[in-house]
Amino acid sequence: MSDETLRFVVLGSGTSSGVPTISCDCPTCRSTDPRDKRLRASLLVQSSTTNVVIDTTPDFRQQMLSHNITKLDAVVFTHGHFDHIGGLDDLRAFNYRTHQPVKIYANIPTLERIKRTFFYIFEEPEQIGGGIPQLDINLIDNEPFQIGDIVFEPLKLFHGKMLVLGFRIGSLAYCTDTNFIPEETLQKLVGLDVLILDALRYDKHSTHFNLEEAISVAKVVKARQTYFTHIAHQIRHSECESTLPESISLAYDGLEILANK
Repeated sequence: MSDETLRFVVLGSGTSSGVPTISCDCPTCRSTDPRDKRLRASLLVQSSTTNVVIDTTPDFRQQMLSHNITKLDAVVFTHGHFDHIGGLDDLRAFNYRTHQPVKIYANIPTLERIKRTFFYIFEEPEQIGGGIPQLDINLIDNEPFQIGDIVFEPLKLFHGKMLVLGFRIGSLAYCTDTNFIPEETLQKLVGLDVLILDALRYDKHSTHFNLEEAISVAKVVKARQTYFTHIAHQIRHSECESTLPESISLAYDGLEILANK
């Protein structure tokens, strides 16, 4: 990987329940196709010197082990829903390795949700010896910020009525958990090589793009390649992939993408 290239790995391409879904006997949940095995949505962003993960899902531990990620420079959060923050406690494994706090980047609403969900991290400990993650908290808003040699540009998205963040990272943009992209954000998506975009299922949903809506957005953005993520069990990879327009594909766990900084 050259100094001007970033490597992205889809750590999870699934919705909040993951796929297969507990107690479900549908064809996707019974599928033996590895592309139908979807952990909760997350992305690894990697340069030659820096590793950043977007969101700590409830599957964070499994995702780190599966991809042999032993060095983590920071975590960047899109929003505070549990399927995007639920694995935060497992960051302490990196504390043990480095003897340093882990840097996290979040906006104020997301940080408030993290503090409510993981209240014990931010309170005085009741006793010495309990494992508590050590965090270096960095607040973000709409301004670009840099982690190591990687620049992140926040993108305003709406997840129903909830403001969430996507990120443009070089020539790739990551826009999960959204059903509306404001015009000001669309302007920031001009000239993309790769767009990773929310596409939950075939039927309409109140807070996520469905497949038809996601295809329409992809045609507006006109990235060279678009991948859909945050996919529910209503979509079976092999059946859906063959119906998609040229330059649009479904993401899957373990997908690797190279893009320019």
